[in-house]
Amino acid sequence: MNPKYQQFIFEDYLFNKGDRTLTLHYGYDEVLHFTESFHFDFDFVNYSEVALDRACQSLFLMAGVSYYKAFLAPEIVIKKGQLDQAGADFFAQIYQKGLGEFFYHNQLDPRTPIVFPVSVTQLAPIDNPTPAEGMLVGIGGGKDSLVSIELLRNSVDNLATWSVGFRPQLSPLIERIGLPHYWVERQWDRSLMELNNQGAFNGHIPISAILACAGVIVAILVGKRDVVVSNEQSANEPTLSYQEVAINHQYSKSSEFEQAFQAYLKNTIGDRVRYYSLLRPLSELRIAELFAKHGFDTYHDVFSSCNQAFRSESNHLFWDGSCPKCAFVFLALTPFLPQVALESLFNGKNLLKDPALLPTYRQLLGIEGHKPLDCVGEVKEARAAMHLAAMIYPELAQTYQFELPGDYDYKVLSAHLMPDEVYQPISSQISV
Repeated sequence: MNPKYQQFIFEDYLFNKGDRTLTLHYGYDEVLHFTESFHFDFDFVNYSEVALDRACQSLFLMAGVSYYKAFLAPEIVIKKGQLDQAGADFFAQIYQKGLGEFFYHNQLDPRTPIVFPVSVTQLAPIDNPTPAEGMLVGIGGGKDSLVSIELLRNSVDNLATWSVGFRPQLSPLIERIGLPHYWVERQWDRSLMELNNQGAFNGHIPISAILACAGVIVAILVGKRDVVVSNEQSANEPTLSYQEVAINHQYSKSSEFEQAFQAYLKNTIGDRVRYYSLLRPLSELRIAELFAKHGFDTYHDVFSSCNQAFRSESNHLFWDGSCPKCAFVFLALTPFLPQVALESLFNGKNLLKDPALLPTYRQLLGIEGHKPLDCVGEVKEARAAMHLAAMIYPELAQTYQFELPGDYDYKVLSAHLMPDEVYQPISSQISV
């Protein structure tokens, strides 16, 4: 590959407290320039300027992946900000593995070197005499974050939610949740679309890593300590293998990312902010069961996990009923909800009986091809769910033939990375 540009440049970042906006500037060879912004639409409390600056730098470096991928310049230059070796290694790892699906779709080498420059031997520690308190739960519109909310609602006093973008779609859901909420609006540089039309590389980025960095800024600005996400154990399973490299669509939702980000935060801002997933011990199937019991009746008309709801021009959430995400969610909820209630999400349609989705379900079940490149569950839990669904719809046993994982129990808890004082109060709710 002959790169069109030699340098990708992290030019500048600036947090304007007056208009509550972080502006990020990037470029290629002093020829192309990009500007992205994050607007924090809420009131701030007193905060550490040093901690905020380091959090802003983190988002600056992580959000740059959107522009770096366009031309993959061989040299990365950072004009503002400092990285020690641990920080440089962290961003190199997240870019490399988070762009795995991008490399696959563009038929590029997934081992393409990505090197972040080291500018300091060690970052100076930040004095955090009194750790902040309280939790911020990220809201994306789907069932998983709602399960987190319901698990925490009765055991945490200082609980709030936050989100990035899609305010019209998410507002009814946020209102239904009924907790304090912090809105963040992201504006990425639309000139990137024109470059894509002209042949620049395009594809999947580790968006959850960008959101994680934004969440840390929110926590600092509003005086909360914990940034809580809702990524399950299923996010650890690779989607496919490409050039003998495991490609995971959900890499930035995986335990590997969570652990790496925790170490990065510890190194850069100390104990000021903690980041972890509340649902890591759970399978998607167990989350679906908990949502059916504790969330569906409350949120059935205001939630959606369908990606198309966020890609369309619609100002409300919906289920398109034709994508892999819809197919998997329908399958996962089938054993736990009445048929009429579940079909009401999809305009009365039963997705398990839709011939158009047969290839999708065969992929989800590992019968042919690879898993869809989407946020769906593991093959073994899809098979367990289909086995349960076949007890309701016996014809499915003939349509989809596969071996059940003999020792698999979707209710068994896996390892987690949350603090013990957080895990213990919810353990009785998620254990069987």
